[in-house]
Order: sequence, then structure tokens, then C-alpha cells
Amino acid sequence: MANNVEGFNFEQRHGKARVRVARVWRNKSDNIHSMVEWNVSISLLSDCVNSYVRDDNSDIVATDTMKNTVYVKAKECSEQLSAENFAILLARHFTSFYKQVTTAIVKIVEKPWERVHVNGQPHDHGFKLGSEKHTAEVTVQKSGVLKLTSGIEGLSVLKTTKSGFEGFIRDQYTALPETRERMLATEVTALWRQVYSYESVSSIPRNPLYFTERYLDVKKSLANTFFGPPKEGVYSASVQGTLFQMAKAVLNRFPDISSIQLKMPNIHFLPVNISSNENTIVKFNDDVFLPTDEPHGSIEASLSRFWSKM
Repeated sequence: MANNVEGFNFEQRHGKARVRVARVWRNKSDNIHSMVEWNVSISLLSDCVNSYVRDDNSDIVATDTMKNTVYVKAKECSEQLSAENFAILLARHFTSFYKQVTTAIVKIVEKPWERVHVNGQPHDHGFKLGSEKHTAEVTVQKSGVLKLTSGIEGLSVLKTTKSGFEGFIRDQYTALPETRERMLATEVTALWRQVYSYESVSSIPRNPLYFTERYLDVKKSLANTFFGPPKEGVYSASVQGTLFQMAKAVLNRFPDISSIQLKMPNIHFLPVNISSNENTIVKFNDDVFLPTDEPHGSIEASLSRFWSKM
């Protein structure tokens, strides 16, 4: 919301970024431990214009206080909960506790610690670091109106066949040969918006791990669509076509997701052919490749239901 300041429209926000917090829960009944590591960023829209124009800081929530609040609220969480639920908890606190704050935006990136298995058994307190990250961003207004987006960062997937690219525009600048046999690799970034029924804080699911379970289900749906059945796979005519099928699979399976955005750079594996004037040193036979991610193709799109507010 813009303020009229000395004849100008003035908008401002302030917050605390990259607050790292880890939380461990110890189940006393079976001595099994659970843990998360979150990177939390907070941004507050508040009535503190005087701090900018009159050197009056009396309406500012100090960013150091925001940092401390993250640790206090983590301590108060006696039960394991999702990144989304923790973000909502923080945002509700800032909008209800401080009269000056009209809107709180909280983004969390969860580090992918995964429970290890030893001799086929899940370890009670051992974890290893995975790859892709679970993200969550919530915007909560003082009225209780909620906007919630979940996501995945760094989901790296690759298949060694069942991919091609042909029939594209050819002109005087085109050197790329057409093919029906190539490797396909990408690093998926996905963002999905929850359905309108969650537009109020009071209407979110009661299960504190609901959004964690939904994150795992969406990740599985994206990966399964990319790879296809385990024996025969599925042919990809382009990254664009695969992206659309992945997005459609998520919306078809999860009616409470209103929209999804996917970014899928085309990470290239280039055929290796080496020759000299005298002879062929390496002849490519769908076997030796040069992996490179610079430069790479950049493909992104969003898919939403007609009534979605994405």
C-alpha cells in the first residue's frame, strides 16, 4: 500500500533474511528423533513511514527481533510440522502481535536432510543430506487472508534415451541436427498454489505435516511423469512437451492445487566425436558425452485452472 509522502507515492517493507534454524523432536516413547533445518526470510509491510521521513523509529519492529522470534517459535513447536505451517505460524504472530504490521510475508527453504537406513532399517537418529529442497512462501494479512505457495528447488532428473528434438524452425543460423535419440536432463524448479479454500488461515488442514506429505506426492508425480513406466519409459519430443505433461499430471491428481509453474533448463549432454586429419580417435555411438550446463536451454511455463488467481 502506497503512502503519500511529500507529494510522492512511497512504498516500503523491511525484514530479516536467511535466518537459519534447526529443530529436533525426540519421541520419548520409542526414542526416534525427527529434525528439520530451515532457512527463513521475513518481510513485513507495516506503518513505519515515520522512520523513513522523520527519524522516528517508534513503529519499527527491529529485524533482530524478527530473528529471535524464529527461534522462540521453533522452541514452542512441541510437535513436528511442515515448513508451510511454520511459515503461517510466524506470519500470524507478526500480523496479530504488532498493531503496525498489516501484512507478513515468510519464505522458508528446507534443507533436504533424510533419514538414513542401516542394514535395511531406518536409523533412529541418523540423517544424510539429499539434493532437492522444499520451499514454502506465505503471505498473511491482518484480516487473516492467506496466500500459500509451495515448491521444489533443484530436482535433478535425467534419462539416457526416449528423447528427441526434430521439426523445429531451420534457417541460415541453424546448425543443430534433428534427432530422435538423445539424453534428456534438467533441474526442475516448481511452484504450486494451493486452492482458494486456504485463503483464510483458519481453513488450512489440521494435520501439521499435511503440506510435507503433499510436497512428497507432487515431487513423485513430477518425477514419474518425466520418466514414464520403469521398463518402457515414455518418449519426449521436447522439453516443452514433457514440462506440459508434468504440470498437467499434478493438476489432474491434486484438485486442491489451483496452479503450477515449472522451470526446466535443458542441461545438455553433447555427443563426443574426436578426429584428426589422419584418423578417427573417438566415434560417437550413443555412448560418450560431454556434460555441460553453459549455455543451456531455458524453458518455463505455468498451468492453472480457469478460476485460479495465479
